[in-house]
Amino acid sequence: MNINARPFAYHFELAHTALVIIDMQRDFIEPGGFGETLGNNVGLLSAIVPACQAVLQAWRQAGGVVVHTRESHQPDLSDCPPAKRNRGQPLLRIGDHGPMGRILVAGEPGNQIIEALAPQPGEIVIDKPGKGAFYATGLQETLQQAGISHLIFMGVTTEVCVQTSMREANDRGFECLLLEDCTESYFAHFKAATLEMLCAQGGIVGWTGQSTALLDALQTQPPSDPVKP
Repeated sequence: MNINARPFAYHFELAHTALVIIDMQRDFIEPGGFGETLGNNVGLLSAIVPACQAVLQAWRQAGGVVVHTRESHQPDLSDCPPAKRNRGQPLLRIGDHGPMGRILVAGEPGNQIIEALAPQPGEIVIDKPGKGAFYATGLQETLQQAGISHLIFMGVTTEVCVQTSMREANDRGFECLLLEDCTESYFAHFKAATLEMLCAQGGIVGWTGQSTALLDALQTQPPSDPVKP
């Protein structure tokens, strides 16, 4: 399938492509979570949920591989170095108790993916201690075993965990597309700059495009059984 994208059309085969949804967690998107403790307007991030839902539903119907990531840490914070925990001036730091449990700690209510995009049985869920989806996880091996060569990204935030994951993927040889209307930042100019950087110089990191182009392409794809990860 070909879809319109920047800097030129993005070609992929469904059987060898995974939809990667980065960190659509309550801690980042809902009031009372880590994102809000940093002083951010979480409504900016929640605004992309309908577009993400539409893509996820269409991808599932087409039978594509789905990957969800969660930024999360062990309860003893042994995988959260001080260089990460001490950054910024949040009202609550990673591991502190907030309205939805301990901030960014595995198993806590706020660490879960929002209900609108909740994983279904059989979908891949990656708990990552860093910003990138490949650092200290088995994601690369999982994708290789599934025969995946192409990745379509959406999620938050554009300039941090999404960009880091896409750059990691590019270094590992994956062909990557970021859906512009299915990613967001707390800062509009950060998102705009990131999109330009990713597809600059002939797609030095990858492609960017609109979800409508992907949805149009998927409509031409006959429904199939889910691809086994």
